[in-house]
Amino acid sequence: MTQTAVQGAQAPALNRGRLRAGLQQLLAFASLIVIVIFFSLTSDVFFTYDNLVNNVLVSTVVVGLLAVGTTFVIITGGIDLSIGTGMSLCAVMSGVFIENLGLPLWLGVLGAVLVGGLIGAVNGAAVAFFKFPPFIATLAMMLIAQGLALVISHTSPIYFTKAPGYIDLASGSIIPGIDVPNAVLIFFVTAIIAAILLNKTIVGRYTYAIGSNADATAISGINVRRWTWVVYVIGGLFIGLAGVMISARLASAQPATGQGYELQAIAAVVIGGTSLAGGKGSMVGTVIGSLIIAVLNNGLQLISVPQEWQNVVLGCVILFAVYMDMLRRRER
Repeated sequence: MTQTAVQGAQAPALNRGRLRAGLQQLLAFASLIVIVIFFSLTSDVFFTYDNLVNNVLVSTVVVGLLAVGTTFVIITGGIDLSIGTGMSLCAVMSGVFIENLGLPLWLGVLGAVLVGGLIGAVNGAAVAFFKFPPFIATLAMMLIAQGLALVISHTSPIYFTKAPGYIDLASGSIIPGIDVPNAVLIFFVTAIIAAILLNKTIVGRYTYAIGSNADATAISGINVRRWTWVVYVIGGLFIGLAGVMISARLASAQPATGQGYELQAIAAVVIGGTSLAGGKGSMVGTVIGSLIIAVLNNGLQLISVPQEWQNVVLGCVILFAVYMDMLRRRER
């Protein structure tokens, strides 16, 4: 059979896959609209510009950045449990670079992001070259990053007093006349870049290929180990950027602030339609999933739902998203 014939035979399956992905994104977006309408009816404060922009969107930034990076990893069939504590370590390192060492602002930010890339590189090496299960490798890194963040900071926050411009990275606004924090703009710009990287570049094609069938990808001549490592490095860079954003927003590097963020980020990815089995996912879905998590957290707080019940609701949402993913895989 010629290559043209093969492509022609595969076309209907590809079209069905794209249709399913579009329907999943539409379902996630519809769910977001329903949740927004519900909280708008139950709280007079929710559907206001100040709350939607300065609370919902700003709280989306950190979870969203972690989720965007994690999307690459999960599409390959992997997982990264170190993103929360890794973010804390990157935040602490930004404080060390800028406050303790007195480095220029841009160099301190770059250093913190590269620390995240290093975390991803170690995770990727453990998974790709040493064949550690992703769960175990990133669980170990989660503990290592948590310990290093506490040791380096001496278990105390590092406050940004020497570089006031650092705080403006999150809270300032560079667009005159539009009161949208820089952190929100940075998140959406990086999400667009990540979507282009995933959909229009060789990195994205290999990411999907590895997640769909790693053995077949290797047989076709692609270096699966190297590209798996690259994917974890990309995820690590987003960990570093998230560390910069959360420390800029809090005006301090808190060594224990990242605990629990890995669960919310993974939940956002799954809610957005990325399959935990790998080979399927989109950045648009991840952004919608991140918004759903932020809206749920904000709305439940506004209607005075206790924190323990907020965790119950989030857990139920995760179970529902995973169940829907299982149904989609059974249909395929």
